[in-house]
Amino acid sequence: MSAAPTISASQPATKAVEISPKSAMMAGGVLVVLLVSVFWEWFRRQVAWASHEPSDWGHTLIIPFISGYFVWNKRHIILAQPLRPAWIGALIMIFGIAWYMVCNVGPAGLAHHNIRSTGLGITLIGIGLLLLGWRAMEYVWFPLFYMIIFAQTVSERFMNLVTYRMQDISAKGAYVLLNLIGIQTDHSGNVLTIFKDGEPVQLNVAEACSGMRMLVAFLALGVAMAYVSLPKLWQQISLVALGIPISIFVNVLRVASLGILGMFDQNFMSGEFHHMIGLVWLLPAFFSYLGALWILSQFLVEVDETSQEPNAS
Repeated sequence: MSAAPTISASQPATKAVEISPKSAMMAGGVLVVLLVSVFWEWFRRQVAWASHEPSDWGHTLIIPFISGYFVWNKRHIILAQPLRPAWIGALIMIFGIAWYMVCNVGPAGLAHHNIRSTGLGITLIGIGLLLLGWRAMEYVWFPLFYMIIFAQTVSERFMNLVTYRMQDISAKGAYVLLNLIGIQTDHSGNVLTIFKDGEPVQLNVAEACSGMRMLVAFLALGVAMAYVSLPKLWQQISLVALGIPISIFVNVLRVASLGILGMFDQNFMSGEFHHMIGLVWLLPAFFSYLGALWILSQFLVEVDETSQEPNAS
């Protein structure tokens, strides 16, 4: 009798499916077109809100390009090996689309811009895994979540949870500052009363002055700068955290400057000029942030490994 055939242990395992970068780009283009088609209403609302209030939410239109820049910088590492799609990404993508549809046709409480955006985020994660696989996604997770978090307008429902406190800080800070520079000012709630030649001029620290929008933009800026410029985790966390006091301080200066200008013309306290003042103050705020970045970068001490070697003698 002939011996039964044996299976060699050295036989190669089933090879994982690999796709070329060109194929991945073509498939990605098709999926992006389908993504925009499915989530068209969400994109339309987001662009409309950002365009209507550019001083508050205009940065949301720039965030996708910043995320794309992050990925572009890692392209050589991502494409160093063949891409191996993770098919679970298809299931994640389907779940994200299904969640978005439920938000659109389900209970009214789910038909919320930020809640519906979770469906878009889940779908983007699924597309990334489906096209790139787990290895390449190691370099895409941060840009992807950065875009998901910061490329959307935060609704008034969520903002009101903290906006009142921000108003209070801005009003009290501007009250102290104006009195310090010799301008008689009274403070009651979120209303400042500035006296010019004994005549009262009232400045209502409205929600647009609360600093919340500036805070969101600063957090987005801080996260991007930390990711690109600072190598240590504690430095990155510190820079992002500094966005909160910097934005509050600059907003105090913004409210105080509106109060000073309102002494000459009360029209300066509202309307388009009110928003323009906010844009003007973003410039010194940005340079303050750059200063904080420079200070944190000075704490990085390069250790000369040669000086650590013991003497051979």
